[in-house]
Amino acid sequence: MLALRTFFGARPMLRFLLTTVALYLGWVVGYEQGMGPGNALDQTLSVHIATTAAALLRGLGFAAHVSPLAPSTVSLAGHPAVFVGDPCNGLVLYALFTGFVLAFPGPVRHKLWFMPLGVLVVYSLNVFRVAVLALNHAYWYHTVEFNHHYTFTFVAYGCIFGLWMIWVRRLAGTAFSTALQHA
Repeated sequence: MLALRTFFGARPMLRFLLTTVALYLGWVVGYEQGMGPGNALDQTLSVHIATTAAALLRGLGFAAHVSPLAPSTVSLAGHPAVFVGDPCNGLVLYALFTGFVLAFPGPVRHKLWFMPLGVLVVYSLNVFRVAVLALNHAYWYHTVEFNHHYTFTFVAYGCIFGLWMIWVRRLAGTAFSTALQHA
């Protein structure tokens, strides 16, 4: 065990990459093969994202709601605008962000508060995205597909990368960066 610890201690990038691969495989087996798409967690999260986005829009003065018959759909002025499906509820993004922070060396005490904070930031971004897409559908419907597939992908992954950079540069400590400089 000491030999492995010494081996990985001398090769922080290898440790990071192997940990990332292990977490990814754990996600594939745990989610794709275990829980599976359409599970209760996905459905609950999709409904919560839609409900929160509708509440945000109502707070901004728009006639938004979700129907009990379609609780994952945000409607504006009585017309369906955005359906929050399992691939769009952010669960994969939360796992991606958390996996990066877990894989990267750093103090556990910082990970324990930074991971939930990062997930909350990504969740809030996703709620904002659904609200904006509902408005996009109502007022500029011809750009919804582009914004859904490209604009948000760029923004979401940019946000996750930014959060990870905050982790790497400010909170992870110097052990990894020092080891990289000497590699």
